[in-house]
Amino acid sequence: MSYVYIKKNATLPRTKKKYFAGFFFVSGILLFFSAVFPILRYQLGYATKFNKIINPLSTNFYNRSQNVLGSVNTDYTQLSNWFVDADSSPGDKKVLSGHQSQSYLFSVPKLKIQDAIVNVGSMDLKKSLVQYPQTALPGQLGNAVIFGHSVLPQFFNPKSYPTIFSTLFKLKQGDEILLNYDNIAYRYLVEEMYEVQPTDLSVLEQRFDGRYLTLITCTPPGTYLRRLIVRARIVDF
Repeated sequence: MSYVYIKKNATLPRTKKKYFAGFFFVSGILLFFSAVFPILRYQLGYATKFNKIINPLSTNFYNRSQNVLGSVNTDYTQLSNWFVDADSSPGDKKVLSGHQSQSYLFSVPKLKIQDAIVNVGSMDLKKSLVQYPQTALPGQLGNAVIFGHSVLPQFFNPKSYPTIFSTLFKLKQGDEILLNYDNIAYRYLVEEMYEVQPTDLSVLEQRFDGRYLTLITCTPPGTYLRRLIVRARIVDF
């Protein structure tokens, strides 16, 4: 009598297959909602508090020149890439690199940001906050404009420049922003918050009827759809 041995392919039991499939399905759902939920929460819980923020039902809500996450080939930690229209952008490398290098300290007690470095005329948002060149320095008449990078709020770290402005939308009117420039402390209070399209360069304009501060980051957090603008005015201590 002869015997024939047939090698059986190793397979996982059906129950284990179901567990693995269920695990990956649930993980995918959780990852999806971890990205989407903060955006929805921002739009529903925060964006309605300031009447200038763009209505999500309006066509102006959408940045038609980019997708939600921005171009995969664009490095948004470089300030020169923040302006959609390259021909009219004031953020080119010649302007930014041509400004004399200066730096000062930036703090927002409410957001636990303490003594973050602001470099004037830099481009690299991974290494510091950046003040746009040819805008007023702290304490001067005019408008000091500071850019900062943001990601999804759950990754916010007040000591990490790639995430430092991720919770900027939590500021309210009357909240305090402190600048220390040339060993002199300046105190600003938030007056308003609103959104603009990436093509709107009016946020860089100077006005000389007071001493103002403008903070700019991408919004909703974790996307590059629009720009969040926080305006503040200097006050005495």
